[in-house]
Amino acid sequence: VSIKIAPSILSCDFGRLAEEVREASASGADWIHVDVMDGQFVPNITIGPAVTAAVRAATDLPVDVHLMIEHPEQHLAAFADAGADYLTVHQEVCPHLHQTVQHIRELGVKPGVTLNPATSLTSLADILPEVDLALIMSVNPGFGGQAYIPSSTERIELLRGMLDEVGAAGVELQVDGGVNTKTAGLASAAGATVLVAGSAVFRHSGGIAEAIRLIRETADAH
Repeated sequence: VSIKIAPSILSCDFGRLAEEVREASASGADWIHVDVMDGQFVPNITIGPAVTAAVRAATDLPVDVHLMIEHPEQHLAAFADAGADYLTVHQEVCPHLHQTVQHIRELGVKPGVTLNPATSLTSLADILPEVDLALIMSVNPGFGGQAYIPSSTERIELLRGMLDEVGAAGVELQVDGGVNTKTAGLASAAGATVLVAGSAVFRHSGGIAEAIRLIRETADAH
């Protein structure tokens, strides 16, 4: 099965957002990844439901929304209404994680869970059978353009093992942070099924289509 590539709009030109989303969609992207940050849970502030709706209007691809925000449950309905296909929440800010995941599903959206790089994966063990996506952050969330944390590869392998163990092998294993032609192979070989790439796609000198092709080539070679 070929790896899925999810270009992250965090690295696109926001003045040409719809245009760049359309270009990525026509250039072999599988999903579009939307990074929502509130300046509280992470230092950066990005976008909210209105821009998510604009992304939705510009593509037929699955729109995958990663909520790096405190109190995500207060905003789930707004992002569902904006057209999110996937909503991923952080375990660190969801004291009632099962309830939050259930709420996402009730809104007709596929739930995802994620952790910061320093949070133990064992905290996800009980929820994995309930979700459609599990995300490994391979950088500390907050900003695009960061380098892949080398120990992430081991975390991907560990999570892949956990998913297989609980009978959740069909859950998408997404990796986000520092994904490029050098690291895509590592993540893919370790068991990733979806690679999020921001600057490696939208800032590639050869253009978006070539960037996606090269990342896919590297990932599929493993």
